[in-house]
Amino acid sequence: MPSISTKDNTDIFYKDWGSGQPVVFSHGWPLSADDWDPQMVYFASRGFRCIAHDRRGHGRSTQTWEGNNMDTYADDLMQLMEKLDIKNAIHVGHSTGGGEVARYIGRHGAGRAKERIAKAVLVGAVPPIMVKSPNNPVGLPKEVFDGFRAALLADRAQFFREVPAGPFYGFNRPGAKVSQGLIDNWWRQGMMCGVKAAHDCIAAFSETDFAEDLKKFDMPTLIMHGDDDQVVPIAGSAMLSSKLVKGAQLKVYSGFDHGMCATRHETINADLLTFFKG
Repeated sequence: MPSISTKDNTDIFYKDWGSGQPVVFSHGWPLSADDWDPQMVYFASRGFRCIAHDRRGHGRSTQTWEGNNMDTYADDLMQLMEKLDIKNAIHVGHSTGGGEVARYIGRHGAGRAKERIAKAVLVGAVPPIMVKSPNNPVGLPKEVFDGFRAALLADRAQFFREVPAGPFYGFNRPGAKVSQGLIDNWWRQGMMCGVKAAHDCIAAFSETDFAEDLKKFDMPTLIMHGDDDQVVPIAGSAMLSSKLVKGAQLKVYSGFDHGMCATRHETINADLLTFFKG
């Protein structure tokens, strides 16, 4: 399987499909590059080079004990871009992956590295910060994320059934059209993630403050979010991020869920294509 080895000898698996302007996809917790399949096939078939990696600890990458934090995730992404010599890329991040993209741009988006980044897209993304505090009254209480960690350690397999069967895809809403295949595929990806990485990443996506990273964005940026996102509520994420990213385009989707790249991929892909070509 294609992979690179990072400076700390972590193997990072990646997919590299098609040719043309690169589009680099960063996935959500606790998933893998496979979560981007509806986008990878669509854009690789339309003249783009699509790259998606498994974050360290996730999917087919090394199950690391250390380094499960946003700084290291961003550094891993930079090393992948360097080794593949990717330039003029459109970076797309969903959920936790949106945090990874934000930290990558904030940490590596200046100087010589700037030529590697053309545009950015944050989809249902966690920035600027998820956890509630006096400075972030619209965030979620830390107890919510403590509950995630407790459920993960108590019965990870069951927890990873309940998340996609419930809030992730909005399948807990009255009248929702439930896809057992999507639930099973989420579970499959989640169970490929190392339990230590999955545990540590909860703090990484919920407690990392990306405000200063977002202020460094100087490329065309699209922020996409469903207003029925139960995992990353829009008020504490997209509505704030769109004010921190200079000139950001905010697109709010009425009734769309957190996993809209899968459940509503026809709409999302079409809007991404418009932005990519604009």
